[in-house]
Amino acid sequence: MTIYSLYIYDRHCACVYYQDWHRTKQPKRAGEGGILNAVSQAVSPLTPDGVAPTPSAFTSPRNTLSSTTGLVVAVGEDPPVQDPVEHARSSTLPFDEEAKLVYGVILSLRNMVKKLSGRDEQFTCYRTSTYRLHLYETVSGYKFVMLSDAATEGLRFVLRQIYNGPFLDFVVRNPLVLMDSQVQGIDNDYFRASIDRLVRGLSVFN
Repeated sequence: MTIYSLYIYDRHCACVYYQDWHRTKQPKRAGEGGILNAVSQAVSPLTPDGVAPTPSAFTSPRNTLSSTTGLVVAVGEDPPVQDPVEHARSSTLPFDEEAKLVYGVILSLRNMVKKLSGRDEQFTCYRTSTYRLHLYETVSGYKFVMLSDAATEGLRFVLRQIYNGPFLDFVVRNPLVLMDSQVQGIDNDYFRASIDRLVRGLSVFN
């Protein structure tokens, strides 16, 4: 059993937080203006000079030159083979489109469940042959969405723990986080680290 990723949406339908663990295909970075600031450094648009928002932990001691293709080429060496991770990213959706697609699926299925089963019925998860989607919605309209492998049992209790623990502690009670700003996400180091500890401590996390 494996947990793939977590999305958090606000009441304005915007993705305000994203984190992943076991994804084989990473999403492409979002286009400029495609997502809010402070959602996830891993999928944020590149800065105007083409550099990722966070510097890499690895620095090469050799002199390098930037080529016109965006690859870094060592002096006197052949161009490197494209990174498999970047190649996988090229065949996937940009993150802003992926986030909209996930939210659209949730909205459609939730509306369908209410029409077929009445207003008291709640949509909490669905499963396909390759993954399972888990949903927890708060009274204030925030939606916590987790994707896991198809064999994983319901993880709604985990989403409730994330809401009652890290979300309340490091987002709601944090005066530096702008709630419902429509221009800013909720990502911060303490919130991300707390979620990571909680998820990695689960028995279903591989």
